[in-house]
Amino acid sequence: MKGGVYSLLKAKYLVDEGSVKNWRFIVFLILVAMVLIANSHNYEQKVYRKTELNDEVKKLRSEFVDMRSQLMKLKMESTISKKMEPKGIYPASVPPKKIKVYKTED
Repeated sequence: MKGGVYSLLKAKYLVDEGSVKNWRFIVFLILVAMVLIANSHNYEQKVYRKTELNDEVKKLRSEFVDMRSQLMKLKMESTISKKMEPKGIYPASVPPKKIKVYKTED
């Protein structure tokens, strides 16, 4: 056991005969580690982007609801009549009458 740990610390497996297999395996492990790190960074960027977009959607939705409520207030008859009073236009006191047109045959 003592000799095994000592040879491991001296890294004899990298310089002995047949060490090419070990080097290939180490390079393979390094490449796999680099791919995993790049993949995790890409995933984290997508998660952050998704969070930003969700926040933007919530903000735009609240802005839409606010603008819609303002529009509903502006479309009310009382609001329109108040804005038209300075121009001298008042709501009609008599309801409108339906005009019927009859076609005459010649």
